Amino acid sequence: MRHTRLGASGLRIPRLALGTMTYGDPSSQVPAWGAFGWDDAAAYYRQAVELGITFWDTANVYSEGASEELTGRAIREFSTREQIVLATKLHFRMHDGPGGQGLSRKAVMEQIDASLRRLGTDYVDLYQIHRFDPTTPIEETMEALHDVVKAGKARYIGASAMHAWQFATMQHAADLGGWTRFVSMQDQYSLIYREEEREMMGLLAHQGVGAIPYSPLAKGRVARPWATQTTRGGNDPVADATFIDADRGVVDAVERIAGERGVPMAQVALAWVLRNPVVSAPIVGATKPHHLPDAVAALDLELTPEEVTALEEHYTPREPKGF
Repeated sequence: MRHTRLGASGLRIPRLALGTMTYGDPSSQVPAWGAFGWDDAAAYYRQAVELGITFWDTANVYSEGASEELTGRAIREFSTREQIVLATKLHFRMHDGPGGQGLSRKAVMEQIDASLRRLGTDYVDLYQIHRFDPTTPIEETMEALHDVVKAGKARYIGASAMHAWQFATMQHAADLGGWTRFVSMQDQYSLIYREEEREMMGLLAHQGVGAIPYSPLAKGRVARPWATQTTRGGNDPVADATFIDADRGVVDAVERIAGERGVPMAQVALAWVLRNPVVSAPIVGATKPHHLPDAVAALDLELTPEEVTALEEHYTPREPKGF
């Protein structure tokens, strides 16, 4: 496994992160297409450790907390706390109380403690805001996150899925207040969703912030031929609102290059994401035994300039989604 630093921070991470949204409570509505319980998920946590994918990303809202519980259990059973770079998030609704959602001081303090209880640890390495909260003063959020770091409950903080101006404003507030700055941005980025290249990627490069993109395979759309249907593909309203028919040209190019190379489509698509110098570690989910080995193999796949051109030339700009 190759390693890098998370942006300009001192945190050393593997070049791939394990996304755990699919592991939790099968009866939960988050994610909408279902989740693996412990009996099924355990094999993927173990495989991740064996492959050196020791950067694990979860969130309080995944399976309403069950994903954090399984992730904590996996650390205890298959590794040690010191070997895992552990990341979680807050923002979305956990309950109806005033601290149950958003980024108020009350929510930040309540949700970090709840996450730590479920994870079975006294700190996370990366505490991320899952979305921007327009109802809470930015200064309130940044100072609260700073206090979480100073209390030893998080080593670093990160953000996810917002407009570049929102991220820049939050970083500026941290600078003015003398508070902890974000070291990472978890944004959507793939061959068929490149809107982050407009402003966010340049901002991250300028500020030394590492991108840890989610959905680097576009929710599987670039990892299979265009006509192939999956359970998730038919039950993911976010994907339905993000991807368009014009994406077929990109997917067909991935399929052609993968065939010429004799590798799975996922390796080609992920190798393209890994080329971006701002990307520290794409977040990869796994629901089949070959998913993580394929992701690791992508680290050694170098695309030619001609292949990159073929992969990029059919991209169709679209309205940014997911904020």
